[in-house]
Amino acid sequence: MKQILLGLGMALSCAVVAQETNMSCCGILPSRFGIQQPKAPEGMLWIPGGEYTMGWEGDFGRPDERPLHQVKLDGFWMKRTPVTNAEFKEFVDATGYVTTAEKKPDVKELMKGMPPGSAPPPDSVLIPASMVFTPPGHPVGLNNPLVWWQWKAGANWMHPKGPGSSIDDIMDHPVVQVSWYDAKAYADWKGVSLPTEAQWEYAARGGHEQWLYIWGDEPVDKGAVKINYWEGVFPSRNYKKDGYYGTSPVTAFAPNDYGLYDMAGNVWEWTADWYHLDAYRMDARKGVVENPQGPLTAYDPQEPHMPKKVTRGGSFLCNDAYCSGFRPAARMKTSPDTSLNHTGFRVVFNPPSP
Repeated sequence: MKQILLGLGMALSCAVVAQETNMSCCGILPSRFGIQQPKAPEGMLWIPGGEYTMGWEGDFGRPDERPLHQVKLDGFWMKRTPVTNAEFKEFVDATGYVTTAEKKPDVKELMKGMPPGSAPPPDSVLIPASMVFTPPGHPVGLNNPLVWWQWKAGANWMHPKGPGSSIDDIMDHPVVQVSWYDAKAYADWKGVSLPTEAQWEYAARGGHEQWLYIWGDEPVDKGAVKINYWEGVFPSRNYKKDGYYGTSPVTAFAPNDYGLYDMAGNVWEWTADWYHLDAYRMDARKGVVENPQGPLTAYDPQEPHMPKKVTRGGSFLCNDAYCSGFRPAARMKTSPDTSLNHTGFRVVFNPPSP
């Protein structure tokens, strides 16, 4: 939100693995011995622990995806889909929670992320509002996202495109227009967590360490329709070969090989980690990094005064000509108070250490 309000450049934004693969030898004992396998949390799949090479150095890779480095993770449970409108509504109905987009921005908090000496935003934009994708009616250059994003009063998770829009007929679509703070509040309510960046990438790969995409190396526009993404000339024309102009139901496309849906396309997903341009360089110096929790501080040289969180997975707006964000290694970053109509989240549950 901060970077849009002040006209700054916005960051661009099926096989289920058997639980026994991460069980000890006790996992093969008959039930009469009283050994019980842990019960799967509702709507979650077990992601077996392991070691993998994090990052990407091939086609479409960006500087913040390098260098490749080794990561070792304990097993964890991950929600098989992004959190839906129906699930987020249950949270709001139970708690009365008010999202970031439904509140007037705090100008003092906004200014903390701006360079010293910056002028505060005008009162006209200090209203409950959020960012809505508004395509131009003609081809445009791709160097200014403000051309296709609009700060729209009344846009929020219930009205993702602004007043007059509704989620009534899309309850099985991912919730959008939620900030990182909103996603964290939902996770806390459920007693779960947002995934770390390392967990998210590992799960997205589905056991295939260096595939370019979650389905392999075939280009996204070849063969059968694979995901919900922008098919056409971004941002002015979408051919909708995948059947959707905006979000889609969370199980509309095939899952990856861990059984997880929408790990590419549909909506960007918040992670727990701060974004730091040099995060991978710092980790690479440590050898094999176990269960990394991300950097302690944030740093984006494009907006050095603004702390940002990492988002992953791409969205219905991603296109190879613009961002290729649907690659499992692709990283994006956004200030934690920002909400947009192509950003949602999913959650994980980390079992306590034995």
